[in-house]
Amino acid sequence: MNRVRVRAWVGTIVFLVLAPGIVAGLIPWLITGWHIPWPSGWIWPIAIVAAVLILSGVVVLLDAFIRFARADGTPAPPVPTAHLVVVGPYRFVRNPMYVAVLAIILGQALLFASWATVLYAGIALLAVLLFVRFYEEPTLERAYGDEYREYRRTVRGWIPRLRPWNGTE
Repeated sequence: MNRVRVRAWVGTIVFLVLAPGIVAGLIPWLITGWHIPWPSGWIWPIAIVAAVLILSGVVVLLDAFIRFARADGTPAPPVPTAHLVVVGPYRFVRNPMYVAVLAIILGQALLFASWATVLYAGIALLAVLLFVRFYEEPTLERAYGDEYREYRRTVRGWIPRLRPWNGTE
């Protein structure tokens, strides 16, 4: 494996632990203690819905991170990919990692019956919206130019498309 590929995988794993690991794992744990307060009869229906949210978020998040490493870069702004990543979950929505992290947080809010975690999800969403609007989108436009503008024009930022984008729509 060449040096660029190793750096991409190491950087991606470190960023995964530091960013979503803290935002979607550590902070919800600090808020809830991961204590399930539901009476035993109610836990199964709630746990199923919460598990779908959490597990689908984890799958999308890991898939997106793997795609960055395979593109010889990371999702971290200081070590981007050479080309815009528009495959996998990015064919449906421009911000799958943020959507996935919010799904993980909201799944935990439901599972642990935590209004504080719902509030935290709202604060995290506001922070992400501001970050994307004022830093990430302008940075991607400067780095990838027309390719990013076309992608942004055809793939929504927060609500997934029903059909995957194929780059020609």
